[in-house]
Formats: sequence, structure tokens, C-alpha cells
Amino acid sequence: MDVNWEEFGWERLGDGVGRRRLPVWDATAGLVSGEHGLLLYDTGATLQEGAELRTQAEALFGRRVTHIALSHPHFDHVLGTAAFAGAEVFGAVGIERALDRDELRSDATRQGVPDDAAAEAADLLVRPQHMVCGEWTLDLGGRQVLLANVGPGHSGHDLAVLVPASGGSPEIVFCGDLVEESGEPQAGPDAVGSRWPAALDRLLSLGGEDAVYVPGHGSVVDAAFVRAQRDQLAARFGS
Repeated sequence: MDVNWEEFGWERLGDGVGRRRLPVWDATAGLVSGEHGLLLYDTGATLQEGAELRTQAEALFGRRVTHIALSHPHFDHVLGTAAFAGAEVFGAVGIERALDRDELRSDATRQGVPDDAAAEAADLLVRPQHMVCGEWTLDLGGRQVLLANVGPGHSGHDLAVLVPASGGSPEIVFCGDLVEESGEPQAGPDAVGSRWPAALDRLLSLGGEDAVYVPGHGSVVDAAFVRAQRDQLAARFGS
């Protein structure tokens, strides 16, 4: 199942599991392969980024992305979704209401996405067909992954993905922007700061002490980093 991730600019995390740090905003896109299914975690900030992720996923594994999990409803994580025709899309319950075309387009252009690219992606916005309330197990064929609605925190609708340990690889937790390594955790108008530390506790209970935690932005971290960020956020928001 293993492939040459680095050839395509990806980072290998485990057997059949990798991630790419996308340019400009340093957002993470994760990829998890089973025997017949291929799960992508987040799709980039534009249709161009989404198309590039699609092409690379197909080159790596020789098949299309079958499932997409969206970590939260911010432009740099969701606007590439329309590039994946036929994929089943999952999100935390309520995300469908938070994905507003005008707001996403405005946020994208304010952060430097060209107007035409932002407008095109917003016009073709794909909302999840499957809402995760609690947990949802996906069978990718010979591998099951767990989608967990662990928020609110960074947003009102934060979805994590747990990849169980396999083939000598540790458990891997894709955290979205609940965890950020390359800078201070960003709290926009839809953040729920008072409940963010509890969301990180749920991440830690998912992965445990020995898991690899993959932030929405930055390098992979360990449980100690997640605990430290939880404590920082508790002090920041008084929770």
C-alpha cells in the first residue's frame, strides 16, 4: 500500500497515510488509503488546489478519491471540493448552514485569493451530503477510519479523523485548525473559545499518548504539544 509520497511533495505519516502542506496558507490536506477507498481530509483554498490534490492522489494510488472529510467551514479547507466529482463528502453536523458562498468568497479574496478564482470556487461550492453527529466509521476496505465531531472550538463545526494504528504505524489524528503548530491558534468570529479546550481533550482521548497529531497548519506534533495548546487556550479564553 505504501507509495513514494515525497516524489509528489507529500509527507508520509504511516502505511497508506500522508499529508501535504499546501502553499500560501500552509493548510494541511490529508490522504488515507484503503483497499478500495481513498479518503481526502480537506480540499484546499481554490479549485486549482483541489484539482492538483486530485491529480496527485490519483497518481499516488491509481484511483479516484472516494470520500472527503471537511475539517471546518473556512475557505482554505473547503473551496477545492468541487474538483472531486462523485466523492462522498462528510462534515460536522451544521456545517452545511455555515458554508455561505458570499462569506467564503469574501474571506478568500481578503486573504489574497484572486477575485475570479474565489468567485468560481464559491459558485461551485459543494456542501457535505453526510453530517457527522458524534462519530462515524468509514470502511475504506481493509482499513476503517473514524470521523469524530469533536467541536465546537476553532469553529462551530470541527471534524477530526482518527486513523487507527496499522502495520507498525502509530495512530494518526487529523485535527484541522483545532491544533496549529506554525503560529498561534486563530480565533475568528465563529470560534467558540470557551469550548475549545474541551475539544482538544476529545482529540487526546481519540489518539492517546502515542499518536501522531496532524495540525491544520504546521508540522506534526505529539500529545504533549496538544496538551500545552489546550492549557494556553484555557488561559486565553478563561475556561
